Amino acid sequence: MQALTSVEKAVDVLFHLHAARLPIGVTQLGRALGLPKSSAHRLLASLARRGLVQQDERGGYQPGIGLIALGLGALDREPLVAAARTVLQSEAVATGETVFLVAARAGRLIVLDKAEGSGFLRASPQVGSEVPVHATAVGKLFLAFGDEPLATAPLERFTDRTPASDAELADAVARARREGTATSREEWIPGLSVLAAPIAVRGRMRGALALGAPTQRLTEPAEVALLARVRAAAERIAARLEGTRHD
Repeated sequence: MQALTSVEKAVDVLFHLHAARLPIGVTQLGRALGLPKSSAHRLLASLARRGLVQQDERGGYQPGIGLIALGLGALDREPLVAAARTVLQSEAVATGETVFLVAARAGRLIVLDKAEGSGFLRASPQVGSEVPVHATAVGKLFLAFGDEPLATAPLERFTDRTPASDAELADAVARARREGTATSREEWIPGLSVLAAPIAVRGRMRGALALGAPTQRLTEPAEVALLARVRAAAERIAARLEGTRHD
């Protein structure tokens, strides 16, 4: 039990450093996690020896390079990522927009991969980030077609366009179910609109492909054309997963 507790504390340290924008000192970290300074120091020293955390020139701690190897190792074992990567890259080049691959993992929606375009909000969200179910186009698709339970409460308001009630969200999910695609206009991030399509293999939704673009660029004709691209790209990924397409 003591070993498990130590592991949990180490994981808490890693997630806290990941969420922080700047390096954190031992005292600040211990205070944030409710740990004695000596315990925080021992955990950080152990993690640093394995490259999972590192210190900056002022002694503050931040995520270490070892996490990249662990993260890439996990992604390399994801069949969905392997099937989607070249499609994401080609769509980002063709459209100039950032394209994301999202899947449900343990009841949450996680960005598994992305290909950055040449335009807007190139860094949001990051690979490995969780995205809100109720305020995203991919969330509507998973609620419409997914078979894994996802938590939607509480309906946090990110912008004045975020669905604010169960009824609003149910209407958006019903529309996604009718149309087979979903859109989100500044419901999560101001200025960002997203178009998404499901990646379905043998009737089961395995993930979603999403394209993010500046709202002002998504005129009605542009949205129609890009939605068609996103749907076709999602179908290419599904075919690669099924082994019926290899390009």
